[in-house]
Amino acid sequence: MQNASRIDPNGLYRIKSIVRCKGGGSPLIDVSPATWWAGVKSGRFPKPVRLGTRITCWRGSDLLALIEAAGASDGEAA
Repeated sequence: MQNASRIDPNGLYRIKSIVRCKGGGSPLIDVSPATWWAGVKSGRFPKPVRLGTRITCWRGSDLLALIEAAGASDGEAA
């Protein structure tokens, strides 16, 4: 997976580097920020790590697991 190769399992990632955002680069996961937060709330996407009152990140290892699980479920459907 091309997106998985860009993720350091020991890194922390802000929302702008994960999803489609204005001014952000190419997203790791092609969803909007609102969809991402709804998925976090429902448990579909990983829980964030709070680094401060205004800083929220996600673990690279959690993002890799999410991408790998999505790839595995895509492979089963084919």
